[in-house]
Amino acid sequence: MTTPDQATRTQIANIERATGRGFAAWIETVRASGLARHGEIVALLKRDHGFTHGNANLVALRALDEHGSLQDDEALIMSHYAGKNAGLRPLYDRVIAGVRDFGPDIELAPKKTYVSLRRRKQFAQVGPATGGRLEIGLNLPDAPVAGRLEAASGMVNRRVRIQTLDEIDGGILGWLREAYEGA
Repeated sequence: MTTPDQATRTQIANIERATGRGFAAWIETVRASGLARHGEIVALLKRDHGFTHGNANLVALRALDEHGSLQDDEALIMSHYAGKNAGLRPLYDRVIAGVRDFGPDIELAPKKTYVSLRRRKQFAQVGPATGGRLEIGLNLPDAPVAGRLEAASGMVNRRVRIQTLDEIDGGILGWLREAYEGA
């Protein structure tokens, strides 16, 4: 199975091969344009340089990153739990440790504000929520909404929000296992 990092590296190599220019040169082209909005950068690359939307999107995202480079997964996760969310990192670590016990085929795919938990497909996501809570999103369409298990929308259909390590119990790990087994 291809990881998101591998897919991004392949996409970067394809951009370089198709354009004959290095990825860093495209980052510099975007920065030299003076554009600061994602949509404007994508439009520029598509209009003036013949980029596909997906390739333009990747260059725009990286150009707007203050370092202009791919962040490693741990740096991205650390950014989730910096500042006011620092106290949530032990909760995240406990959830991930519990999930790792399910099997060796779990992939962590950090995104800008959460971490996607994948098997063959996403089965859960974990990230900081409002009010000093950690949110665990679950793909459990048949699970009844009751008690701690709330309805959610978007990439997951159920969620649980927690504030303490004691709340990471058999119920939450059971829901995570059920979502994992369904993925």
